[in-house]
Amino acid sequence: MERVTLINARAAMRPETGGVERWARELSVRLPQISPSAYRVAAPPAMFAHRLGHLWEQGFLPALAWRRHTGLILSPANLAPLVSRRNVVIIHDAAPLRFPDDFSRLYTAWQSFLLPRLVSKAVKVIVPSEFSRTELIELCQADPDKIVVVPPGVPDELFNHGAGGPADRVILERHGLAERPYVLTVGSHVKRKNLGALDPVAIAMAEEGLDLVAVGGGRPQLAAETRSSLVRDLGPVPAGDLAALYAGARVMVLPSIYEGFGLPVCEAMACGTPVVCSNMTALVEAAGGAALLVDPSSADEMTAAVMSAAFDPNVRADLVRLGSQRVEGLTWQATALAVDAVLGSV
Repeated sequence: MERVTLINARAAMRPETGGVERWARELSVRLPQISPSAYRVAAPPAMFAHRLGHLWEQGFLPALAWRRHTGLILSPANLAPLVSRRNVVIIHDAAPLRFPDDFSRLYTAWQSFLLPRLVSKAVKVIVPSEFSRTELIELCQADPDKIVVVPPGVPDELFNHGAGGPADRVILERHGLAERPYVLTVGSHVKRKNLGALDPVAIAMAEEGLDLVAVGGGRPQLAAETRSSLVRDLGPVPAGDLAALYAGARVMVLPSIYEGFGLPVCEAMACGTPVVCSNMTALVEAAGGAALLVDPSSADEMTAAVMSAAFDPNVRADLVRLGSQRVEGLTWQATALAVDAVLGSV
């Protein structure tokens, strides 16, 4: 009899559109399409998406797996039921262990207790980058042989999106971005995203007629970063607006000091937008040689890179060409097939 894997879709029920939620939504749809008889999806009511969801995840989910006689539980959003000995868990980074002050005390304590134990007990651990693999080996004393790297994908609608169509114009007008060129940054409002480092860049950009625009929201378990008045903050935006926002930007800049992957880098590249990003952690892997890498602590270096990517036609052409090559084949379908192969190997 074919073994059935239960997909923990708790993160798919959240309203946020971050990387963790994207993983959960994409795998919850694509894995059952790959093999309908091999997968079942377990999604809690929306009220259990955040804090109350820990109760559902640790109690109801393993009971459901037992009742349905499933062989594995796939949890794509960092956490999984500790009582299960058949977990395959996708852990995106070790941020709560590396930056505990960025999170609430309760969440940090919970993660510090749970994460090393999940890594130890899991049948397999999937991570999005070699950097995250190294983090788990160092911080959780993980067995290297059970950790598999599977990079995330780029949404299909972002590939070869282009810019300037009527539908894009409507979206840009709705956000007040149709009349002035802008540089985009994408990320949640937390300290390690290092958005404050863009303040001097924004001053230099304004002198050249460029606005700095931020997209992203907060998280209930995260300490928010104070936002600068120099940055035009759109907050969370509908996922359907992202392609137009990426494609309409002169540059996408990501000054983060810690990422498990850095999906906005690849999303911007898929839309044909030049990328400037930090030279730290997994962003080097995400960029794949197709972005201008900068020291996130150097305002001068970041400003020079953004200006070059925005105004130098040769640099822009090179970055667009290299970016297109970098993301070729980096699709969510490829990610789902790779995850399916990992599950099939257990």
